[in-house]
Amino acid sequence: MMDRLLSMEVFVAVVELGSLSAAAERFALSAPMVSKHVRHLEQRLGGRLFNRTTRQQSLTAMGQNYYQRCLLILQDIRAAEASAAEQQQEPRGRVRINAPVTFGSLALTPVLTGYLQRYPQVSIELDLNDQQLDMTAVGADLTVRIGRLADSSLIARSLRPYQMQIAASPAYLARHGEPLTPADLAHHQCLGFSFWRKGRGWQLGGQAQEEIRSRLRSNQGQALKTAALAGFGIVMQPAILLQDALDSGQLQPLLQDYVPAPRPISLLYHQDRQRQPTLATLIEWIVQALAD
Repeated sequence: MMDRLLSMEVFVAVVELGSLSAAAERFALSAPMVSKHVRHLEQRLGGRLFNRTTRQQSLTAMGQNYYQRCLLILQDIRAAEASAAEQQQEPRGRVRINAPVTFGSLALTPVLTGYLQRYPQVSIELDLNDQQLDMTAVGADLTVRIGRLADSSLIARSLRPYQMQIAASPAYLARHGEPLTPADLAHHQCLGFSFWRKGRGWQLGGQAQEEIRSRLRSNQGQALKTAALAGFGIVMQPAILLQDALDSGQLQPLLQDYVPAPRPISLLYHQDRQRQPTLATLIEWIVQALAD
């Protein structure tokens, strides 16, 4: 019994190349064998696929319809084979990721180490920077963004929202008292984060606070946490950075009714890279670990 799929491929080749001999050369078959494949299909279908003359051949109406159906079937088969081969391919190579410092250090790094243990042929270069750098310019394969996204051609996958927290040490509060409303912050020492844009920093209850004093500013949240632990002032940083100190009582939560709403976090990548085996598995690994 002849291979029906091979017969279909031979038939499509005859149509596209215009002759039995050209199709025979493509498949390393003899011309009589190519003719046999075509006759086999015609016998199964119960009709002629070609109008044949001594000089040329053309498709019958049935042949034209069958040819179009064969193209779709063969395309689906190739796609299925490519997808299966892609899944079987072991992830390997280097991936470069750009992410904000605190999120990258405390939330993303543990996820990446788990992935690297699962796939030993992959290496990751994690670039942590709170500046929103262009991922193409820095050569990143994946990038993490906090906040609303600008329109772009990048694919975005949502991660768990970023919750902020406001806190100060018991020693600071014993000396200066506890602020009960955002307006009270004008009389306190607030620790400033350098990457907050003007008017976008201490936004409590949806409004920016006026006359916020920041004698100490830093581009590193960890430095501000250290200053707060030393009793120097009030800090507003991501909850994941302050949580251990809050749990131990070294810091005390403040103004809980006014904490900024959680900000969206997105994992971004170029559309043409999402089917690469290494990136595809890494993207799904990150999303499953850090999803909402």
